[in-house]
Amino acid sequence: MSNELRHVAVTGSSSGIGRAIAEALLAAGWRVSGLDVAKSQISHAAFRPIEVDLSSGEAIAAAATDLQDADALVHAAGVLRVGPLGQLDHAGGKLMWRLHVDAAARIADAIVPAMARRRNGRVVFIGSRVAQGMPGRGQYAATKAALIAMARSWAAEVADQGVTVNVVSPAATATGMLADPARAASAPRLPPIGRLIEPAEIAALVAYLLSPSAAAITGQDIAICGGSSLSR
Repeated sequence: MSNELRHVAVTGSSSGIGRAIAEALLAAGWRVSGLDVAKSQISHAAFRPIEVDLSSGEAIAAAATDLQDADALVHAAGVLRVGPLGQLDHAGGKLMWRLHVDAAARIADAIVPAMARRRNGRVVFIGSRVAQGMPGRGQYAATKAALIAMARSWAAEVADQGVTVNVVSPAATATGMLADPARAASAPRLPPIGRLIEPAEIAALVAYLLSPSAAAITGQDIAICGGSSLSR
């Protein structure tokens, strides 16, 4: 992949991990198209906000028409809804599937083939350590596990066409999502390092995966977990 790779589409860019990623890539010289239903707070000459409801297939299709020259895609948009068996939030589960899985599939389907034809491209999905399973978060875990399955499948399809597809899976991260009343009954688990993961740390890893130096990394689920994946 050449050093001229400069246009990236970032979903969920109005806050949290998505915003940190967008800001880090702007600082690194990328041109960023930020897709989010919320109004963006980023002010930068190389940033273009695209207000889109990522739970709507029709809205995604319309937005994707302006992204055919994108060299990279980072899907960071998401929400968390919690509930144990017997108290599942079915509306929340449907929303999570639409935002985490269906939106990723629709955007990738619309713009990754063009990357493959140009024989260069990068795709990164923001997953979660919860994909391995956690009490009270079965529906959320299922959507994040689906992202890993899609990434590995698509990585195999486009590996010989200069496109990489990876997942970055953080442990509990210091974002506004932690204050969401919808997760009040499910407190985050502090990683063994004794603190939450910082969004900027996730952004740095994503930036590397989008770089020419990461051309040999594809189909991977990479944990940034502060030691949460270590056996204790």
